[in-house]
Amino acid sequence: MRLYLASTSPARLATLRAVGIEPVTIAPGVDEEAAVAAAAPLTAPEMVQLLARLKAEAVLGSASLPAHEIDGFILGGDSAFELDGAVHGKPHRPEVARERWLRQRGRSGVLHSGHWLIDHRGGAVRGAVGRPAQALVQFAQDIDEAEIDAYIATGEPLKVAGAFTIDSKGAAFIDRIEGDPHAVVGLSVPLVRTLVHELGGRWTELWNR
Repeated sequence: MRLYLASTSPARLATLRAVGIEPVTIAPGVDEEAAVAAAAPLTAPEMVQLLARLKAEAVLGSASLPAHEIDGFILGGDSAFELDGAVHGKPHRPEVARERWLRQRGRSGVLHSGHWLIDHRGGAVRGAVGRPAQALVQFAQDIDEAEIDAYIATGEPLKVAGAFTIDSKGAAFIDRIEGDPHAVVGLSVPLVRTLVHELGGRWTELWNR
């Protein structure tokens, strides 16, 4: 039985590999901004769940892999960082990342990760479930602007929700995490295991043999 990951995120792929799963990765090709705009207003958990579901469902319409050839579970995920009631996705531009870091250093915010799992065993949809996971992230107080500029210059924070990581260079700037640390990476392993069980599957059957 295979897991099909509707994401090209290196962090999600690395997380799954670390727990013994080698997924089939498929780029979902979802217009995230248009989807969120069409469904607005949304809370942060609602937004990440919407996008996680749309990404998982997009795999079934993918030209790279016919739906009838998919035998297993399809997992879609999305993340967003919430600070002061504002929801932040990927900053994309250096000036946006810098402004966010100047505002969030020494403070805490909540990273929301959406999960949507489609049961497609046997080449047909048998069910789907999903839930968000959250983790509170506390940033170090003593981060100076030179460190912020150096971090942004690596390009890493431009490609991730909240402009930070915990599994790479950004880890040094985080003092504490409350909640599931995997949720900050964008994929809660315990939650995905629970979702697999809710659909009648067995987590250990997804391990590499």
